Amino acid sequence: MRYVWSMPERILPLTSTMQDEHLSLATLLRHATTWYADSAEVATWTPEKTTRMSFRELGHEAARLANALKALGVVPGDRVGTFQWNNNEHMTAYVAIPAMGSVLHTINIRLFPEQVTYIANHAADRVIIADGSLIPQLNAAIGGMTTIEHVIVVDGDKSQVEAPSGVQLHDYRDLLDAQSDDYAWPDIDERAAAAACYTSGTTGDPKGVMYSHRSIWLHSTAVCASYGLGMGPSDTVLPIVPMFHAMSWGTPFGALMSGASLILPDRYLQPEPMTRLLAEEKPTISAAVPAVWIGIVNHLATHPQDISHLRHIACGGSAVPLSLAQALDRHGVQVVQAWGMTETSPLASIAWPPRA
Repeated sequence: MRYVWSMPERILPLTSTMQDEHLSLATLLRHATTWYADSAEVATWTPEKTTRMSFRELGHEAARLANALKALGVVPGDRVGTFQWNNNEHMTAYVAIPAMGSVLHTINIRLFPEQVTYIANHAADRVIIADGSLIPQLNAAIGGMTTIEHVIVVDGDKSQVEAPSGVQLHDYRDLLDAQSDDYAWPDIDERAAAAACYTSGTTGDPKGVMYSHRSIWLHSTAVCASYGLGMGPSDTVLPIVPMFHAMSWGTPFGALMSGASLILPDRYLQPEPMTRLLAEEKPTISAAVPAVWIGIVNHLATHPQDISHLRHIACGGSAVPLSLAQALDRHGVQVVQAWGMTETSPLASIAWPPRA
């Protein structure tokens, strides 16, 4: 017996029928400010006070910054440099700049002045947003910058910036307060550049890595996963790793995706203020290099306090000493060693121990 197969009149298409949207940071910002508008927050801790804003307020501030940058002539594809600590204003730049289609360039404030000048010119930054406390470091490098048109000073005296002729200086708060808190975030191709990081872990001049919207989005899903950093809406995340260092290991964007709150330490990274922050804010997840935790553990030896609210910490940048892992274990804190590079967004592996 022979079977005769006939082609049906209609066949399923060869492409997906699922809804399709580009994985852009504009959609991530809309997600965070819609579903976690009032349940999650970004906060800057200082010894004097903690300044908080909800994700809803973060969205409004991001819109004001985007409108301000647009008024200065910034268009999609333009690079905007940040010269800042881990704080609310830096987080605002983190979301506003790529969500408007421009490119966030986080400048490492600890590079030599000539390297700062080099990467600002190489990236062709049109604008730099600088913290007022970092004006001396910026002044050491800005004289040789050839593409800068505007400097925006956060919490400082803009007249102290020794900018080349023709560069316009602005006060951050004055600039944003004049703008609307609503912005029509555009549809962005997920393959477009979203952020630029320069790595000094190389020979010669620092090398630039251009992150796409897609790469940041997918990296964020890994950061949120249980086998990543396990970030969720009940967490408060303390990124001690600088936001100018490999995108703070992706923790800011992971928080937007998962609805986790962020507590940011500004410039107060020494053991005494860090333990005060831990006592007051009780974060559940943190990320930093071993040297930071060694300092904290040594401080706790003479100033005991409970830090077991930390479910786990990601530690990388160099090998985690066994003695440090054991010390943190005695405090009830699990340390997981992470490895990555600027070129890998940056987390590439996290050494969660096997069940056995």
